Amino acid sequence: MLLKLIHTRPLFFAVAWSIFILILCSTPGHYIPTTNWLELLSFDKLVHASIFFVLVILWLIVLIKYNLINTFSICITIALCITYGGVLEIMQAQLFSQRSGDWLDFIANSIGCIVALIWFVKSKGRNFT
Repeated sequence: MLLKLIHTRPLFFAVAWSIFILILCSTPGHYIPTTNWLELLSFDKLVHASIFFVLVILWLIVLIKYNLINTFSICITIALCITYGGVLEIMQAQLFSQRSGDWLDFIANSIGCIVALIWFVKSKGRNFT
């Protein structure tokens, strides 16, 4: 049901997910649950990679839906999603209250984008049409 809905309104979901990531990243630190830093480190990186994996998949679905899918548009989409992850980390370091930018988070964001690209290419987009 959700996948069908995403397929019918992919631009809405891609933009909404992008905004959701911005909200998560701008949430003040005191609202984020605390835990053992070793547990948080691995879980946090998995969360970063996962949300950016979903971000790329949603934007690739947009490209498919609007018949814009080609190598150039895929590369631009990946580059923009990775850049978005980097800009959010810079914003966490400079703008957002009780947050700090982290290179490892940026790397996790980027890995999520690249894994989404690999998954998409391996499946040849057939899971998305």
